[in-house]
Order: sequence, then structure tokens, then C-alpha cells
Amino acid sequence: MSDSTALGIFRIIAPEFQAVKDEVVEKYLAITEPFVSKSKFGRVYEQALALLVAHRMKLAGLGESVVGGLAGSGGATAAFQLASVGEGSANMSFNTANINAADNSWYALTPYGMEYLNLRRLYIVPITIANGGR
Repeated sequence: MSDSTALGIFRIIAPEFQAVKDEVVEKYLAITEPFVSKSKFGRVYEQALALLVAHRMKLAGLGESVVGGLAGSGGATAAFQLASVGEGSANMSFNTANINAADNSWYALTPYGMEYLNLRRLYIVPITIANGGR
């Protein structure tokens, strides 16, 4: 799988993970595949898969942290964006998203997740019922 299109796209769209070995990325690709529909995403399936993998890896604490260097501490905190930094008394604050599974706000925790969600909105049209289902 090291020559996969998804891995190649991942390496282009997520350069912050350059220190992460291909074997690790390939394992993330394998465990993320069931969450991305080939039939619904069609020609952008590999891109959607790469974006969702980058999102999951960012939330796992891989890649670079928001303040530079490797995330190290891991977890979802690596995805929160730095909002402000003080100097006297060393203040720091972060933008955090309200996580609600019903409205997909989990994807808002990383730029990769937001891009995946936008791609999904473009390619997967939800079923709607108009006029009371008539």
C-alpha cells in the first residue's frame, strides 16, 4: 500500500506529518477506510480518505503541535488552535469547538476535518423530505 494514491495525497495535503513513517500512515489508512464510502465519494475517494486520516492523526497527537515542534502530548488537545498568548504572568488561551456528533462539529477540530466535511457536502447529497413526504 506504500504506493497508494491516498498515501501520496496525504503526503501532499498534510506535510506536518512528514516525520511519521509510511507504515503508520498506512495503518491509519486501513482503519479509516470503512468510514469513507468509495461509491459515494467516487473520483475523490482517495482525497476524502487522506483528509479523514490526517484529521484522525491530528486528533491523536501526531504531527506538529499548534505552537511548533511535534505534538508529543497527543490527544484532541493538539487540534485546538492557539487564540492568544500573554507574556506577563504567562497567559495562554485556545479556541475550542463544541463537539456535537449530530452536527459534525467533531470535524471542526482540525482544518483537515473541515476540508473533509466540505468535500462530503459537495459529493454526498443528503436525503430530504419536502412537502411532508408527498
